[in-house]
Amino acid sequence: MDSKNVFIGIDVSKEKLDLCVLKEGEILLEQELVNSSTEIKKFFLEILKEHTAESVIVCAEYTGIYTHILCSVCSEIKLDLWLENPYIVNRSLGLTRNKNDKLDAKRISFYAKRNIDKAQLFLLPDKVIASLQLLLKERDMYVVDKAKYQAQLTDQKRFISAEDYAGKKERLDYLMNDLKKIIEKIDVKIRELIDSDDTLKRQHKLLLSVEGVGKNIATKMLVETNRFKNFKNGNSFCCHIGVAPFEYTSGSSVRSKRKVSQKADKEMKKKLHLGALSVLRKKDSELKAYYDRKVAEGKNKMSVINAIRAKIILRMFSVIKNDRLYEKKFILKPSL
Repeated sequence: MDSKNVFIGIDVSKEKLDLCVLKEGEILLEQELVNSSTEIKKFFLEILKEHTAESVIVCAEYTGIYTHILCSVCSEIKLDLWLENPYIVNRSLGLTRNKNDKLDAKRISFYAKRNIDKAQLFLLPDKVIASLQLLLKERDMYVVDKAKYQAQLTDQKRFISAEDYAGKKERLDYLMNDLKKIIEKIDVKIRELIDSDDTLKRQHKLLLSVEGVGKNIATKMLVETNRFKNFKNGNSFCCHIGVAPFEYTSGSSVRSKRKVSQKADKEMKKKLHLGALSVLRKKDSELKAYYDRKVAEGKNKMSVINAIRAKIILRMFSVIKNDRLYEKKFILKPSL
């Protein structure tokens, strides 16, 4: 990254982009663009008339689907793109009084210049991964809706008349059956996409060999890691989803227990939590034996479950790195 001396900070929203071009601490240009491939590409090509692609890095806060056009254009014209967590950018700024999109773009450009040694370049997911990502988000939406309707029936049964409950149950059952069919169709499509790609199919099989990993977690991992290309190791992914505990101390008086970050990928964390709970229901599980041993030693139960989530992540990265199924070596000792 030593060759980078032009930093383009971008504040991304649904309809527009605010850009700030910085070179050697001097602002060369500030501009607002429509969030469209035509406008973005035109702007970057003008920049490249004055500067080489090797000297330029584009930095933007990751805002989900709104960054998709920017990502596609940068990939097309081969401009290095760095998508940063908005929380990390905001924390680096310290106390700020004013906030607007133009000012945010300027702050992002200065953030990129100061932290260029920490830049992680974005790799555009291929078509299969992009399709899987959309399908998983859609699936999660239907699963949440189905659970919401079921909760209505469970919670209200005791408090409304039998006649009213029967009518409501009939209507919600109709909706839930439709949602169930849609979810099943999405699952079939997900399976077809994975089977259509030999590498994904192999990686998916490897991940399923890890205790606590089901089809949903395996697919989500392939998408979140972009086929395990976007994370160097399991520890970095633990930090990404908020599983790795961090120490909080200051001097001799401010101290707290090691905590996990709340600014993380909570959806993936939730799925791994369910995966960890599933292994605790197995009698012949080495992770269940680990849980029982640590709890018996007086460890906090949630801390132990968090450690199990981390173990599952590290094992997933291990089977992918070594390209071999996870080998279970645990033997349950008979009780006396």
